[in-house]
Amino acid sequence: MDTSQLLKGALDLAVLAVLRESDGYGYDVVRRLRAAGLDEVGDASVYGTLRRLYQSGALTTYMVPSLEGPHRKYYSLNGAGHDQLARSGKTWQEFVGTVDGLLGETTGRTSER
Repeated sequence: MDTSQLLKGALDLAVLAVLRESDGYGYDVVRRLRAAGLDEVGDASVYGTLRRLYQSGALTTYMVPSLEGPHRKYYSLNGAGHDQLARSGKTWQEFVGTVDGLLGETTGRTSER
C-alpha cells in the first residue's frame, strides 16, 4: 500500500495532534512527526500544511529569536484548531473503525474460489 497517499489524507490531523502537545516551528513539527513513526513525511508537505492551517484560522503564529540563525516562526493551536482536531479525530476514528471492520471480514473468510 502506498503510505504517501494515506499520509496526504491524514497530514492535517497529524500536524494538529503534534501541535496540541506543544507549539513548534516548521522543522520541529517535521521531526516530531517522524519521531512518531511518520518517516515518509516530507518537509515541503508539512510546511504547506502549516501554512494552510494558519490561513484557515486553525493556528496562530509568533516569532522567536534563534541563536542558530534567523528567527523561527512558531505555530500554535488556537480554539478553532482544537475544534478542528476534535472533529477530524472523530472522523478519523470512525473511518479506521470501518476499515478495520472490513479487514476483519475479509481476513476471517476462507477463499471460496
